[in-house]
Amino acid sequence: ATEGKDEASATENTPSRVPQGKPGERSSVFYSPGQFFFEYLVVVSLKKMPDGRYEPKITYQFPKRENLLKGQKEEEERLLRAIPLFCFPDGNNWAPVTEFTSETFSFVLTNVDGSRKIGYCRRLLPSGRGVRLPEVFCIISCLGCFGLFSKILDEVEKRRQISMAVIYPFMQGLRESPFPAPGKTVTIKSFIPESGTELIELTRPVDAHLEHVEFQALLQRLSPHLILHIFASAVLERRLIFLAEELSVLSQCIHAVAALLYPFTWAHTYIPVVPECLLDTVCCPTPFMVGIQMRHLERVLEQPMEEALIVDLCEGKIIQAVGDEEEILPGKLQTEMLMSLNRHNNNNNVHTSEQVNTLVSEAFVHFFVRLVGHYASHIKWGRSGSGSFQERAFCKAIASKSCRRFVKKFVKTNMFSLFIEEAEKSRIPQEGNG
Repeated sequence: ATEGKDEASATENTPSRVPQGKPGERSSVFYSPGQFFFEYLVVVSLKKMPDGRYEPKITYQFPKRENLLKGQKEEEERLLRAIPLFCFPDGNNWAPVTEFTSETFSFVLTNVDGSRKIGYCRRLLPSGRGVRLPEVFCIISCLGCFGLFSKILDEVEKRRQISMAVIYPFMQGLRESPFPAPGKTVTIKSFIPESGTELIELTRPVDAHLEHVEFQALLQRLSPHLILHIFASAVLERRLIFLAEELSVLSQCIHAVAALLYPFTWAHTYIPVVPECLLDTVCCPTPFMVGIQMRHLERVLEQPMEEALIVDLCEGKIIQAVGDEEEILPGKLQTEMLMSLNRHNNNNNVHTSEQVNTLVSEAFVHFFVRLVGHYASHIKWGRSGSGSFQERAFCKAIASKSCRRFVKKFVKTNMFSLFIEEAEKSRIPQEGNG
């Protein structure tokens, strides 16, 4: 698999490049409505190599890109080299099968400039008889909206059962439609042989910061107690490794953990599903949040690793911890959050996933508001309209000792600095004061 290794080193997730967590990297994806829904739809198939192993290769790409400038071409070639690795992160040991449950997962690629692209994947068995290999339909987009894209993948899968030719006009229609604003719907007309023209409605949730999240995935697998330990580690930007066998579980849970940090964003290495050939990235000394398939647990534990939190999502337990996770968050606030998470757990069957998202998110946003919500009154504005954050006064203003102890650590994180940098820029100078 040496070739795979070389390809890996060309991807955006190379250990030497991304783990530095450059300022400006974001775990959430910001965009405006009216953008393209997606950049590419690719199909990745497994091709048999002379040594009998299977290598993932792109066998279909829409749209084909012509007339790219030199820089764009290099960027695009790097992207297209990386995609197959992430569509089949579980390595090259495949065998043809007659049955396969289709699965949905996603991955994130970080560009050189820190911007991120998301790959939404549906792995399925092409219709037919006899033994065959699964293939992956992958939509590459800059937009973070999982519910919407899994609905699009449902449509792609439905058409795949008829023929590849039926997918093309549907994706073309999608490409010509503007991305809707939060709460709005876009309708796509699509013709299917035998059943005529269908109207497909795609609606974005009203609360845009929760549209790439499924908190229920986390609550179903981990106790509220453990979720708070994980949150505490993430807030202090430590190393987090999540283990599960299913790609969908890994990607859902990691996106959910990153979303608990809202309105802050994880600013370091972020790989929801690490391809087998990039497993060595877990040695890097900088913070990271990664998902690894359970079968690689031995390899992960053998790595010479700095302190990390390792979470087993199958068993719902922590395999390795630093040991102080219980003490990181201020006690009183931790108890309040625990109560609120337990409440959602008890009513789990009553709430829709949107309601769970809102309730969970509110508990964590409330935590940040209580601790650092007074940041704006500690930004000193100069005559030119630029602000400077008064960190000492900000920390001193916190009455509770345990809260102040936590905030003094939190202000040193990359995510807090990035947040404050934005805040210092965001005031519009008053007319006539300059």
